[in-house]
Amino acid sequence: MTARQQRTVQSVERVLDVLEIMAEAGGELSLSDIATTSGLPLPTIHRLVQTLVNRGYVRQQPSRRYALGPRLVNLGEAANGMIRSTALPHLSRLVDTFGETSNVAMLDGDRATYVAQVPSTHPMRMFTEVGGRVPLHSTAVGKALLAQLSDGKARVLLGRTGMPAQTEHTVIDIDVMLRELAKIRDRGYAVDEGEQEIGVNCLAVAVPSGATRTAISISGPAARMTHDLISRAASPLIATADALSADLVDERPSA
Repeated sequence: MTARQQRTVQSVERVLDVLEIMAEAGGELSLSDIATTSGLPLPTIHRLVQTLVNRGYVRQQPSRRYALGPRLVNLGEAANGMIRSTALPHLSRLVDTFGETSNVAMLDGDRATYVAQVPSTHPMRMFTEVGGRVPLHSTAVGKALLAQLSDGKARVLLGRTGMPAQTEHTVIDIDVMLRELAKIRDRGYAVDEGEQEIGVNCLAVAVPSGATRTAISISGPAARMTHDLISRAASPLIATADALSADLVDERPSA
């Protein structure tokens, strides 16, 4: 038995696996769906899910399928608050350095949700409301998050949501997107050049080793967010993501 296995409780790991499977599915699942994905016996899944239903973390639909429950909302809000307070100093330094709006977004089902922002000081600046949800395929934060998934999972997710054109520059072909995700993994950052909104460019990187998939970005008008600025900002943004990841780990309770 490894040291990690000695420090964990199997039943807790299984419950968390069930919740993560349901979150990644982004919709309703049957008990057999969860059992197939998890590899656990159906009776075990039934016991785990029934316990989660009793506690309000999962709800049973009229179709007798299951979805995430309302009690998770409070947990999510608490986690978002912790990430927001930890991220703000990092975002402020990015704004001081590059002058453009900086954001943190998290994977939220089939979309990315902005959880923190520090706006640019320029009169003309980009503003995305904290709590706003955006598509994955047409935004830099979304593509940075998609690149953290396997090609198989990304294909399933994009097949489920579709890839509607937000502008004339939006990638709407899954195979083209998968090739772009490979490039993002190789170079370490994602770019949106007018794919979500004409005249707006964005640079984003994933925050590594997070319990929740998270990305950090800077965005601004294309006239200022030029290829030169994106090239200069990529390495500092990757370093900021690493620093944010370390801070988030430091804030976890010790065993």
